[in-house]
Amino acid sequence: MNGPSGAVLTKTVHLPNSHTIDVYRRHGGYEALAIALQKTPDDIIDMVKRSGLRGRGGAGFPAGTKWGFVPKSTDKPKYLCVNADESEPGAFKDRLICAKDPHQLLEGTLIGAFAIGAHRCYIYIRGEFAAEARILDAAIEEARRAGLVGKNILNSGFDCEITVYRGAGAYICGEETGLIESIEGKRGLPRLKPPFPAVVGLFGCPTVVNNVETIACVPHIVKHGWEWFAGIGTERNTGPKLYGLSGHVVKPGVYEAPMGIPLRKLIDEFGGGVPGGRPIKAVIPGGASCPVLRGDEIDVPMDFDSMTRAGSLFGTGTPVVMDDTCCMVKAAWITARFFAHESCGQCTPCREGAGWLQRILWKIETGQGEERDIDTLLSVTDQIEGNTICALGDAAAWPARGFAKKFRDEFIQHIREKRCPLGGGSLH
Repeated sequence: MNGPSGAVLTKTVHLPNSHTIDVYRRHGGYEALAIALQKTPDDIIDMVKRSGLRGRGGAGFPAGTKWGFVPKSTDKPKYLCVNADESEPGAFKDRLICAKDPHQLLEGTLIGAFAIGAHRCYIYIRGEFAAEARILDAAIEEARRAGLVGKNILNSGFDCEITVYRGAGAYICGEETGLIESIEGKRGLPRLKPPFPAVVGLFGCPTVVNNVETIACVPHIVKHGWEWFAGIGTERNTGPKLYGLSGHVVKPGVYEAPMGIPLRKLIDEFGGGVPGGRPIKAVIPGGASCPVLRGDEIDVPMDFDSMTRAGSLFGTGTPVVMDDTCCMVKAAWITARFFAHESCGQCTPCREGAGWLQRILWKIETGQGEERDIDTLLSVTDQIEGNTICALGDAAAWPARGFAKKFRDEFIQHIREKRCPLGGGSLH
């Protein structure tokens, strides 16, 4: 939970009672909301566009552009949904905001609602985050008593209610239309797009769905100006970023740094390197759905564009580090098992394909594999990718393909020796 000097998103998380409105306001909290309410909604959308803020939930879509898709002239209510369904293996940065600085999230939510013309917001939180849900509920009540939630906020004439909605443990509800379906009381099955949520979303009305960290950036853009935000990071990848670092590192945790920090620097300087000085064998750069990088491929900036050029994905910006004791076949199997379990079953390529990936990888890991199984595995990933309603199928295919291609020799060694040469490695 440590950040460098000059931290923005994490500047108060280390303070006692950082989750309370008193601490938040003592450090400038809700000043941005007051500024925003003196501007027009178009002004706010323009600021967010100019800042270059890209969604921090994995897709990296420009937040201001998404807000701009919401129709201005409609007789339907509009909604803002905050995605706190943080279920990606390796991702835990949004949880920090919910637990330690909920008012930062509420302030950003209120500004976002004002910008798009919404008067009702939902924070959809992972069901397992029971403590964080209670903290958010308490923060909403604090804000309500202070005249910051509800009717006539800060005497501006703007009304807005915020409701915390707890999920039931389904990873698929992190997909924006699955999330919408869940709030509507239905099974969390992703929708076909188009129509997109900005036009036909929650209850058939215009809706924006933004990630927690994305929304938490908004007050700082309003308060300090879009030029300030755009001046942090790299071109097309701007602003401060929360990085969740885990796996084989001395100091796992959430660290704040500018977008574009070198991955190796994040591991060595923030995470303290690998325990015992062991070599880095592999890194999953942005959560379990991202293709793996070999240890000799990690001299790359942590941003959306650089990771794409490196053959992987930035995702949520939450690297999982694996040293030379880790079995790549087992790592691939663990990720495949997760996605097979979490598939909603709506699409045949995902439902059946993810299951086949899991079974093939387990066969190889347990010494029952044949060399042709590697090509079968790759063929299955090709049949999944791009053939599903949502990106969960791609999320299952990409890591399996990455492990099999980057570490093919290790896969072959498993098959020829009819066992795991590393004893299953140390990744559990």
